[in-house]
Amino acid sequence: MAKSHSFFSLHRQGMIRAGVCTPSVTVGDPGANAASAIALAQQGDAEGADLLVFPELNVTTYAIDDLHLQDAILDATEAGIAAIVEASAKLKPVLLVGAALRRNGRLYNCALAIARGRILGVVPKQFLPNYREYYEKRWFASGLGLAGLEITVAGQTVPFGADLIFAASDLEDFVLHIEICEDYWSPTPPSTDGALAGALVLCNLSASNIVIGKGRERELLCASQSARAIAAYLYSASGPGESTTDLAWDGQGLIYEFGELLARSERFELTTEIVYADLDLERLRLERMRNGTFNDSARYANHPEMRFRRIGFAHQPDMADRGLVRRLRRFPFVPNTPSRLEEDCYEAFNIQVEGLRKRLDATGSKHLVIGVSGGLDSTHALIVACKAMDRLGRPRSEILGFTMPGFATGEATKANAWALMRALGVSGAEIDIRPSARQMLADLGHPFAEGEPVYDVTFENVQAGLRTDYLFRLANQREGFVVGTGDLSELALGWCTYGVGDQMSHYGVNAGVPKTLIQYLIRWAVQTGQFTGDAATTLDSILNTEISPELVPADAEGKMQSTQDRIGPYELHDFFLHYVVRYGLRPSKIAFLAWHAWRDREAGSWPIDFPESGRNEYDLATIAKWLETFLFRFFQTSQFKRSALPNGPKVSAGGALSPRGDWRAPSDSVATTWIEELRRALP
Repeated sequence: MAKSHSFFSLHRQGMIRAGVCTPSVTVGDPGANAASAIALAQQGDAEGADLLVFPELNVTTYAIDDLHLQDAILDATEAGIAAIVEASAKLKPVLLVGAALRRNGRLYNCALAIARGRILGVVPKQFLPNYREYYEKRWFASGLGLAGLEITVAGQTVPFGADLIFAASDLEDFVLHIEICEDYWSPTPPSTDGALAGALVLCNLSASNIVIGKGRERELLCASQSARAIAAYLYSASGPGESTTDLAWDGQGLIYEFGELLARSERFELTTEIVYADLDLERLRLERMRNGTFNDSARYANHPEMRFRRIGFAHQPDMADRGLVRRLRRFPFVPNTPSRLEEDCYEAFNIQVEGLRKRLDATGSKHLVIGVSGGLDSTHALIVACKAMDRLGRPRSEILGFTMPGFATGEATKANAWALMRALGVSGAEIDIRPSARQMLADLGHPFAEGEPVYDVTFENVQAGLRTDYLFRLANQREGFVVGTGDLSELALGWCTYGVGDQMSHYGVNAGVPKTLIQYLIRWAVQTGQFTGDAATTLDSILNTEISPELVPADAEGKMQSTQDRIGPYELHDFFLHYVVRYGLRPSKIAFLAWHAWRDREAGSWPIDFPESGRNEYDLATIAKWLETFLFRFFQTSQFKRSALPNGPKVSAGGALSPRGDWRAPSDSVATTWIEELRRALP
């Protein structure tokens, strides 16, 4: 496999590498500070950075008080900027540096955008703090309202004003906006208008001295602004070398994307540092397209894009393979940090419980009817049903669980089904569907009825349909309703029997939960003591059972039918599902992300307590094979099943497939466009 292929380039995949810099500075020495900035810029260039953000006033340092008004400092500042501009001619990254600049008898606290020997533009700070320890209005003029102007710096006459965004002409989504420190502490951060004007990367050059709790405040503001603006947010605060006459500095650097922390610097370090993250700008653009409120906000703000000047530059990406500096979750539906584990699992489980509780209360039904196979889905639906009954103060015996063995039902799974029903205290019963199935197959003239080992789709669906038919008639008889057990992963792949089959129920409690999350919710239920004793033991046993529909008898070697052997690993399909439904990414981009997430079982983090034996890895060929299977099944063969879904609660922000909610699509589409895009892009 040729790693030089453009498939492996983060630029080809709509990403850029951004760095937040914490230079070591010298108080009031622009020459030394320019040299420090150049050294970090060269370091960032070697690491493949596309964008580097420096702190506020890093060329002069921030806390020099009235020295800001000395011409000697200001002349040296321009000389320092000239040195940075000259050095940038041989460097790839766009550099955002901070300096105080003179214009028309005023001094402005500015950010300069510099790329390949050119100053792209200068943005003045708009909100000047003048309270508590801050006295910026003593030295600087505000940039509020300045638009359409120019400034001459280091021999270049360039755009100047608060109306600038910067856009690469050769990387569609590389569009950035700059604000400075206090700007984003204001109730109306300028970056909001910048985002509404089209910027996907919001950058903050900050000095920001540190006091107790301020680090948390910065993280909160970065997270909220990146989430609200559907953008990446880069924040760089002053660090070592700043004057500590009355203040201290921690050098906090932060990179957020759509509310999620991607990278943070080590604070209070004496060494210079750059922290990097690869920003998925394509994902942000697609998210904005899906969010009608974002467009309405642009209208509310009188369309800022009509007020901003869009400064173009040629970034000249080389489309090389630079790896990926970005944490990827192998299981995007599963919580993977200890701090979120309890909360996320608690919410997911109780969304299901509350949905079922309300439906039971609304119908006035006397019973819940559920088929219990000993597999993951019916197990999870059953424990949700138990908690719903507990919440209503009703006995679990009002849950009617039925195990319905067919031609391929294993003794182990049937034993687990019975053990679970007994341990949970539900009313269990068994209906052998084989006599009815034989009769139906005989009526159909199916070869199996004559003793031939023909195990086709009719053979399978006769069994699946009979089970559902029995459950509905039992619900009629016992004044109950059927609890559906099929999950989100099966609905995505169409791995369910339509109509009179497991696609149908009175309420699909698992319809919003993918297979990987169901496995983890069952683990969580055991680990947190939701179910104990024999119930917990049986749940552990079920978790360790091969996923199988158990519709086809074992082969000559005794191997049972395996769902994942036929349609692929659910852990990959859930990965594909998340990026298709939630973000609408190109198939080749999904393959790129999946390869980075799954190629090395030893790399990255796994969900907490995920069993060692289940830690798989996949090469690109395997990923591509199953992704093509997913695309064909999802886009071409399965939508008609999703279009007729029964009710069921949405659980994950990653999406659901109800035609009344997240996903609406034609039942007669073809998958050609998606499959061809994948094949064209792969190496």
